[in-house]
Amino acid sequence: MTDDKEPPSRMGILGLMDDFIERMLEIRRILLSVSISALVLAPLATGLSIFLLTHPRFYSVLQKEHEFGAILSILLGVVISVSVVWIATGVRQYITLKSWDQKYKEYLKQKDEIDKRIASDYGMEQD
Repeated sequence: MTDDKEPPSRMGILGLMDDFIERMLEIRRILLSVSISALVLAPLATGLSIFLLTHPRFYSVLQKEHEFGAILSILLGVVISVSVVWIATGVRQYITLKSWDQKYKEYLKQKDEIDKRIASDYGMEQD
């Protein structure tokens, strides 16, 4: 059997790269949603936990219900810890995504300029 495969054309490779970048944009949108949820839900969970810890009746529940009070204290500590980590992760992810978005816009601008220049140099119509 002979190998009838032709090497991929330049336009095919560029199309694949554009499709890959479009998929990355979809993933970026999902990550941005996760980042925003972290910035909204984590402070809400932290605030609720702090409210419970500072409420006057919370200590009476801790004293009356020894096992439940201990477990509740541990769970509130875990919620606060996880929320703080989630907030930090959300902020870091948001900053990273904003940076990537700026770089992608610059890439598109340069790509359009190059496409226009090539089309004008060779008298081709641009799609």
